[in-house]
This record gives sequence, structure tokens and C-alpha cells, in this order.
Amino acid sequence: QVQLVESGGGVVQAGGSLRLSCAASGRTFSRYVMGWFRQAPGKEREFVADVTWNGGGTHYADPVKGRFTISRDNAKNAVYLQMNSLKPEDTAVYYCAAGEVVSYSNKRYDYWGRGTQVTVSS
Repeated sequence: QVQLVESGGGVVQAGGSLRLSCAASGRTFSRYVMGWFRQAPGKEREFVADVTWNGGGTHYADPVKGRFTISRDNAKNAVYLQMNSLKPEDTAVYYCAAGEVVSYSNKRYDYWGRGTQVTVSS
């Protein structure tokens, strides 16, 4: 079992930055692929980024490539999402998730946090 708690969301102007954090419980954190997803009002939840077990591999959705950076610290049971050059279309609830395989699909992730709201004003 893994419990996930996101933090760091807020309101920021376009062009600004935010850093999301996800704190995980449990001793087996390092065995999981960690992902960030987001869901805007009226839209389906979509993949943002993921990072492999040891942090050696990362993947990003096209809309965030070059602007967002995912990282993890297994010693702290934490995963982060640094978001730069934010755009109004980045506005969404951002969710942290843990899974056993690398995947862009939210169906392949087993554990989810409750999300943190990110609002980017124009």
C-alpha cells in the first residue's frame, strides 16, 4: 500500500513557476514508477510526466516538454514536478500516482493522491 499526498498548488500568473511535491508513505516507494496527471474541468484526466524507479528515466506529454521537470528522491519518499513558463491551459487539478510499470495510461497506476489545484491566470 502506498498513500500519496500532493502539495504546492496555487494561483500563478502566466509565465510563472510552481513546484509540486508528492509525499509517499510506505517502505516500498522506490519500487514504483511515479507519475503526474492532470484534469481540467470538463476534460478527461491526462498524463503529464513519469519517472522510473531510480529516477533514471523520464517521459513527458508533448504540451509540457521543455517546461516541466519531474524528479524523485527515494530517500525522502517524494516526487516533484517543477513547472516553468506556465500557461493558462495548464490550469487543472494535478494528481500524483504510483504504478508498477511505465505507462501513459492512468489505468496502469494503482495508487493516487487527492490532487492539488493549479490555476494559471492570463
